[in-house]
Amino acid sequence: MRDRTLKYLLVAPAVLVVFATTIWPLIESLRLSFTVGRLNKPGSLDQYIGWENYTWAFLYEPAFWNSVTVTAIYTVLTVVLTTLFALALALLLVPGGRFRSGVQTLLILPFAMSPALIGVSFRFMFNPEFGLFDALFGVMIPPLADVSWLADPVLAFAVCVMADVWGWIPFLTLVLIGGLASIPRETLEAAQVDGASGWRVFRDITLPQLAPVLAVVIILKTIFSLKTFDQIFMLTNGGPGTATQTLSHYIYFNGMKYGQIGYASSVAWLMVIPMIFLTYAYARYVFRKN
Repeated sequence: MRDRTLKYLLVAPAVLVVFATTIWPLIESLRLSFTVGRLNKPGSLDQYIGWENYTWAFLYEPAFWNSVTVTAIYTVLTVVLTTLFALALALLLVPGGRFRSGVQTLLILPFAMSPALIGVSFRFMFNPEFGLFDALFGVMIPPLADVSWLADPVLAFAVCVMADVWGWIPFLTLVLIGGLASIPRETLEAAQVDGASGWRVFRDITLPQLAPVLAVVIILKTIFSLKTFDQIFMLTNGGPGTATQTLSHYIYFNGMKYGQIGYASSVAWLMVIPMIFLTYAYARYVFRKN
């Protein structure tokens, strides 16, 4: 009896921390999503209005749908590009792969940088007056010199995607290297002895056995792409206009700048719903053997 009580006492501090930092804020934000919730209006945080915030977002707020569209396109591009580049690098870094030491060295820097720092770095590198890329383009591709990358909606969005892909490639590469290392070498060698080409070996043996790891990588990257904020905030702050305003930035913009806590909470919960399904899928893949 004493041992049973002791184990609960040992776990209790961690449970309280999780409740205070995760569960309670979620419950409170859900409550606020059904209120007027304006910081400049006394008593509005307790003024119940039902589903009006959700209805307003779906039916009367074009900026909401713009942020949904931007987030969807951003997520698809970053997930696809990052996964493809990470897989290519992982194949180069497996034992015996070409350029292994050089690629490993290049992976260190992005892996060590925070998303906010990556955003600041890319913002300076794409500056049309003193940026690194502007100088390189001036020498290698003169027509692209003096281009205001972050002032053009399409180019600014492309820079945001590029920064995210650059920052996430190292982590996904290391995960895929672990997946490749788990594939039995005897199977690959047997296929090569039978005369299978490198492409056939990859398509028929490597890729099917790597599929579970790829699924986890794609789900995990999708979750982080959907909720991206700090990198976008530091790089473009959602601009020019709302060309790069993701859903997380839209929530911050309404909640912190305009003080519409109730409306921002409702949009945040609209973003939580797909996160729940993705988290469930991720946990199912990770713990499927347990």
